[in-house]
Amino acid sequence: MDKSNLEHANYVRIPGSERTALPSARKIGSAEPNEQMSVTVLVRRPSITNIKPSQSRFLSREQFAADHSIDPEDLKKVEQFSHEHGLEIKEINVAAGTIVLTGSILDFSKAFDVELTNYEHTDFTYRGREGHVHIPEDLADIIEAVVGLDNRPQAIPHFRILEETEPFARSNAAKPSFTPPEVAQLYNFPSDINCNDQCIGIIELGGGYRSDDLETYFNSLGIPSPTITDVSIGGKKNQPTGDPNGPDGEVVLDIEIAAAVAPGARIAVYFAPNTDAGFLRAITTAIHDNVSKPSVISISWGNAESRWTLQAMKAMNRAFQDAAALGITICCASGDTGSSDGINDGLVHVDFPASSPYVLGCGGTRLEGSNHTITNEVVWNEGIDSGTGGGVSHVFDLPSWQEKAHVPPSANPGSRAGRGVPDVAGNADPATGYEVLVDGRRFIIGGTSAVAPLWAGLIAIINQKLGRSVGFVNPVLYSLSPEGKAFHDITIGNNDTDHGTGPYPSQAGWDACTGLGSPDGTQLMKELITRYS
Repeated sequence: MDKSNLEHANYVRIPGSERTALPSARKIGSAEPNEQMSVTVLVRRPSITNIKPSQSRFLSREQFAADHSIDPEDLKKVEQFSHEHGLEIKEINVAAGTIVLTGSILDFSKAFDVELTNYEHTDFTYRGREGHVHIPEDLADIIEAVVGLDNRPQAIPHFRILEETEPFARSNAAKPSFTPPEVAQLYNFPSDINCNDQCIGIIELGGGYRSDDLETYFNSLGIPSPTITDVSIGGKKNQPTGDPNGPDGEVVLDIEIAAAVAPGARIAVYFAPNTDAGFLRAITTAIHDNVSKPSVISISWGNAESRWTLQAMKAMNRAFQDAAALGITICCASGDTGSSDGINDGLVHVDFPASSPYVLGCGGTRLEGSNHTITNEVVWNEGIDSGTGGGVSHVFDLPSWQEKAHVPPSANPGSRAGRGVPDVAGNADPATGYEVLVDGRRFIIGGTSAVAPLWAGLIAIINQKLGRSVGFVNPVLYSLSPEGKAFHDITIGNNDTDHGTGPYPSQAGWDACTGLGSPDGTQLMKELITRYS
């Protein structure tokens, strides 16, 4: 490990912690030294091994905490380090391996040997840093990541508003959009299962919902309003802004789709700051929540892998591995800007956290049909920067369960072999989108943000019917025979939203646009019940 050339000779770099300024951002001065802030430290724990899909028994949260918590001696060393630098320990999650520290910017700058500076971007200002984070050499094997020193917005919501619409109920003869139950009907979701034993966790990094909107919306569908629990993280809470085009649109879309397609399921919404530290804490809080105990978690926020530090991705991936051991399914939107993922550098990119090998990456289609009949379904691609994300990870290796899926090498120079994204798909085109009610107004909304809660709802239904969680389901999905007809194979289109053709066309079997395809919910449930029984 390289020694730091900065103030402390006995300090070393945290691998993968380097940051650069955002494009179009400029320094506007040093951060106020006495300003208070918080940082999340990820500490090593006993490793998790031998995670098996369809295993008969996942670890309970209590057993996980007993077997995989922070070593008390490691905790003492981090506590001593914090005390020596005037930092206060605000929160310890021994199961997740996270420690939240608070203190002044000056104390954090000295403790981690960084220079914190204020930056002005075209859309916001943020506290940032450049280069690596440093820690004492005797903590190098104990501290795996330090996130939160930089508080730039980390993720973007993956939804697209088409239009405001009045009324919801329109003639089926010319109906381009759907209510969530209508999409569930087209995908043949089981319709007679009450998910009263299930909790769906939803991660949100801003915005909020209005209870009266939800009451009105679910009444219009003839579905009881779900029981919703709000979980506040880092001071963030349910706080609607009144702007449907902002985070409110994401929050409400997620809740209304998940609860509408999985009636009876409880909803736990985890509100956190939109930073790498906030995102990590939201995920670890949801996964290790001993109160709501979600069996499936929906995440509709993300960003291109190149916009993350490697340490943050590894920290979140470790949390997703925890979820796999606990039998929790994580559904993540794959992005809404095609194979570039919104990075205009002439290369292709995939979205994280959808690229984690421990999550179910959810891509998008354009769906047409009525009642139980799909008349047409193709890759969602509307052109410039509007289409399903997907491709090959430049961070995560090809998982063993994707080895027979014919994942192509990356289209970037070097042709890297990596984890293919997405795994599955569902209706995402705003032109065939979902009718929702947000901030008192009716909209048609699409995006892969809609697909993550759609799949989360389907997993909740299957969990309820099975009487246990399917958990880390990816290896099982990839092993299913096409004869089982659990998926609608999407073979028309591509996700190059800039040039009309591209390196990742749809094709028979898995592809980097729609994965294995969109679901036949009832057939998939039958297949999984057979595998898990």
